Amino acid sequence: MTIRDLEIFIAVAQLGKMGLAAKKLYISQPTVSHVISQIETDYHIKLFDRLSRKLYITETGREFLQYAKHIMANFEEMEHYMRHASEQMTIHVGASLTVGSFFLANMINQYEHDNNNVKIRVYIDNSQNIIQKISDGELDIAIIEGNVNAKDVIKKEIYQDEMVLICGKKHPFAQKKSVKLAELTDMDCVMREEGSGTRAFLLSLTEKRGIHIVQKWVCHSSDSIINIVASGQGVSIVSKSLLLHTPNIVQIPIKDKVLSREFRVIYHKDKYISRELHKYITAVEKYFKVVSLHS
Repeated sequence: MTIRDLEIFIAVAQLGKMGLAAKKLYISQPTVSHVISQIETDYHIKLFDRLSRKLYITETGREFLQYAKHIMANFEEMEHYMRHASEQMTIHVGASLTVGSFFLANMINQYEHDNNNVKIRVYIDNSQNIIQKISDGELDIAIIEGNVNAKDVIKKEIYQDEMVLICGKKHPFAQKKSVKLAELTDMDCVMREEGSGTRAFLLSLTEKRGIHIVQKWVCHSSDSIINIVASGQGVSIVSKSLLLHTPNIVQIPIKDKVLSREFRVIYHKDKYISRELHKYITAVEKYFKVVSLHS
């Protein structure tokens, strides 16, 4: 099997038709059909079911697609490096929204100052989407909050992030010195979207104890949550690091639970760790160690 075979298979899997794959790759449809058939014959597998002139990828095909995409990403990265080895290297960095909005810029400024031969390209999204991009080989490395269940991803804890319960100044909680977790029962809450580590943290905290909360607002950014909570529309739990300049927000201690979660640096288990990427990982760990000492 060749790199070209992988490219053809990926095109068929993504487009769903051999004719469209052939058109995209500027080759004939019989060539595409032959490559797919040859892979199936050589490995005694079935990549697609052919029903009513349509292609439906099989479970084996889906697994193979993940391998193929990762191999192609590594191959393209290698080619890019070889073509630009005498110039600059690019590292594709991912981060969840909390990490990206508060920590990442200062860290990258520092890294680029010390490594002016490396370009950093950053992608910010919720934790679930970042993990998927690491699995697919679209990102070299990422920093996220929360759990990582993907079997093909290496994870390492680098920072303990303090979380806090927040409300607006006119909310009933605002006058309390502290509350118990059970007092959140049937409380209006302002949540992050599906796939967010912050959302997963809040739901895990309440669901494990049988505490029902009302998901009144669902937002795609921490800034939105803070503004909505400040207006009196409910409570939420967010990273304390996001609350440096929020005069309209009240932080309420929880008596019976310490709120914290881990930030993790993640990368694919088969990722080639170049010298530059290793230096970046070391810089990340050093940066968060300093942050921990001053927090």
